[in-house]
Amino acid sequence: MGPQDPQEAPAAQDTAVRLRAIGDELSDRFLERADVVRTLLVTLLAGQHSLMLGPPGTAKSELARELTGRIAGASYWEILLSKFTAPTRMFGPVDVAALARGEYRQVYEGRATTAHVAFIDEIFKCSTAALNETLGYLNERIYHPESGGEPVRCPLIGAITASNELPDGEDSAAIYDRLLVRIEVKYLEDPSNFAALVRSAVDPPAPPKRTTVELAALRHAVAEAVPAVEVPDGIVDAVCTLRAALRRKELIASDRRWRQAVRLLQASAFLDGRPAVVESDLSVLTHVLWDSPAQRPTVEREVLHLVNPDAKEALDLADTIDELETQLDAMAGQSREALSEWVIKKAHHQLATAGKRLERLREDAVVAGRSTSAIDRVTGRQRAVRARVLTEALGVDASMVQAQL
Repeated sequence: MGPQDPQEAPAAQDTAVRLRAIGDELSDRFLERADVVRTLLVTLLAGQHSLMLGPPGTAKSELARELTGRIAGASYWEILLSKFTAPTRMFGPVDVAALARGEYRQVYEGRATTAHVAFIDEIFKCSTAALNETLGYLNERIYHPESGGEPVRCPLIGAITASNELPDGEDSAAIYDRLLVRIEVKYLEDPSNFAALVRSAVDPPAPPKRTTVELAALRHAVAEAVPAVEVPDGIVDAVCTLRAALRRKELIASDRRWRQAVRLLQASAFLDGRPAVVESDLSVLTHVLWDSPAQRPTVEREVLHLVNPDAKEALDLADTIDELETQLDAMAGQSREALSEWVIKKAHHQLATAGKRLERLREDAVVAGRSTSAIDRVTGRQRAVRARVLTEALGVDASMVQAQL
């Protein structure tokens, strides 16, 4: 990858600064979604498509709209698919006035064919009739008109898609394969965050700061600045090592997926304001190299074992935290005395120890210049489980939990 033109560097840096500000603002607004927000931004910068996979009511649509609304000057298109959605509804309805004159013509304005950014909800409910056109739209950014003729070139930078479930057939699996990045989105885990969510319905917060980025700046970043980010030989070696490790676990990704993932690494470095990819950028691959959510922990461990020993230990601590939460679930219905005894003898000590160790791991990672995203996520789990212990085992009010964490 060649170096970027020095005259273009300040503009590219401003774009990265603005995108980081957007990420910070959205992370503040959407609780427990910092990693989701950053991954969506990286995917968009790479000119790729993402999938948010999670149950209804996890703010997937709202987050997608808020993110895409920050791109000033962009044409945005959104649709909720069903098995009966016709291709013309997606890509351009028939021009009735022209049809009355004996001409068959489609109206493309306001449809997928003119969008710079798209949000496609329930992507795997794509109808059989629209499947091929949707695949062509995602793969090649083209649409073949109903009447034939030259394909329509679409200005799509990237699509954000969402689904409540995994694909269940060959047709939807073909679309799933084209979505390079797959992000799990879950319900809020920390009771104090849930209390804040409930409170926001009664007492809405003040309008947040709203940073935007110009469409032209984003397109330049995608087409010029991100591809100019250097990929050192050491990163190539690390990717090869990771591929071999995953193959030993019988987790096999296609050559195309690995090749496309390189652009994600460059986009991650660009977003952080770096001229070259470093090992911490490899963490974005935890959202790329699995097919089912059950495979994600294995992928994450292999990635972090390679790039971040701090995060590897954090994941080991996460196992302890998850075990405590399982025990808490199993004790549902027991007396307050029994729950308090369990907290005093076991839960409090283990959670406190995990919290202190996570703090030290984060300090070490910051000093060494390594990513803290995985550590921060496990710390969020530790806080969430501790909050559950306080509220469910000790009877502390959820609205009071935040002050005790």
